[in-house]
Amino acid sequence: MSSVLRVEGGKPLHGTISVRGAKNFVPKAMVASLLGETPTVLRNVPQIRDVDVVNELLTAHGVKVSYDQGAGILELDPSSVELAARSDIDALSGSSRIPILFCGPLLHRLGEAFIPELGGCNLGGRPIDYHLETLRRFGASVDKRPEGVYITAPRGLHGTVIELPYPSVGATEQTLLTAVQAEGITTLEGAAVEPEIMDLINVLQKMGAVISVDIDRTIRIEGVEKLKGVVHTALPDRIEAASWGAAALATHGDLFVQGAEQPDMTTFLNTFRKVGGEFEVKDDGIRFYHPGGKLKPIVLETNVHPGFMTDWQQPLVVALTQAEGLSLVHETVYENRFGFVNALRKMGANIQLYKECVGGVPCRFGQRNFLHSAVIQGPTPLHAADITVPDLRGGFSHLIAALAAEGVSHVAGIDMISRGYEHFLSKLRRLNASVEYVGQD
Repeated sequence: MSSVLRVEGGKPLHGTISVRGAKNFVPKAMVASLLGETPTVLRNVPQIRDVDVVNELLTAHGVKVSYDQGAGILELDPSSVELAARSDIDALSGSSRIPILFCGPLLHRLGEAFIPELGGCNLGGRPIDYHLETLRRFGASVDKRPEGVYITAPRGLHGTVIELPYPSVGATEQTLLTAVQAEGITTLEGAAVEPEIMDLINVLQKMGAVISVDIDRTIRIEGVEKLKGVVHTALPDRIEAASWGAAALATHGDLFVQGAEQPDMTTFLNTFRKVGGEFEVKDDGIRFYHPGGKLKPIVLETNVHPGFMTDWQQPLVVALTQAEGLSLVHETVYENRFGFVNALRKMGANIQLYKECVGGVPCRFGQRNFLHSAVIQGPTPLHAADITVPDLRGGFSHLIAALAAEGVSHVAGIDMISRGYEHFLSKLRRLNASVEYVGQD
């Protein structure tokens, strides 16, 4: 059972909301706290489901958790880490993909780890096999069983050389969390260098790790014997900030996102302006607004940082349905990212999906039979419909579409959005949106 949201659309969003720490960083920093011998304090922590899941997992492993939700301050004391009871881990099985990142820290602290079947958004291949192979490279022993994966390190963990075929964020995080206390030097080639990765490196360095990042995406980690707890303020969530910006554009609105920062959003802001949106960067946030006039079609390709982030693509596509002409969007990060467009079509959007790479730049999905390119013909007025949230980012895009559409829409599965968007319902109400829960599907 999940909640259904009634959305009365066709009204511009206007007002002020705020964003706190990044969903793609805070849970990983929480896992990193396991490595310290003293407590870690994280600031600017958002109230989202993913944070709750990691708090529950840490508590199950003996970490003392103190969370001031209003202030966004989380204190984690790992001095009594222990192996969690199977029943406690099983209760959280399927809630998140974060548990796989517990492996390295637990191997260092306890010499063993258990990982249940993992959940998360179904965006395409995110197999844990690469994570497990990475752990084997460090010297871990991996035992797959029906109930999950048992991992031990009978001879300890040792530095290694890892070459990533693609700059995977998850694989980079796994390597960092395992390498910082592995004996010797680890070299990671082809690493992801997203801002959230760099902030995780900041945390680990503050804890006592020795990590260098080269311009060719090579990260070198010198293992150390001990790490300590730290105090760290999380970088703001650039995905949530961009999502609200896209909502302002799609609804002809004007809103100020307090806490948003320009440096990590440069690529989004350039694209936002090319489409016809406008923004003002201020000391404490960014104002996003539709300045009037027609929106312009664009050719857009997602990519790893510093390219256009895949999580920015879905909310912006809603705005592109209102652009004058033909827009081309080529998704190169997740092969199944366009599942959300079915609902947009139901609401009147003219979007065609293709297996070929559009825009002239071939990618790794081009010969693999995936619908990973979109052609959007606009403008097409959106009308209300009853739709169901497919995943976190697609779900927020559905919400934007319902807010932009004329009439009353019912959005089912809306609870999934709480995984990554803090207090999104109260924020919508502060922006004068007409939304209310009407029951469960």
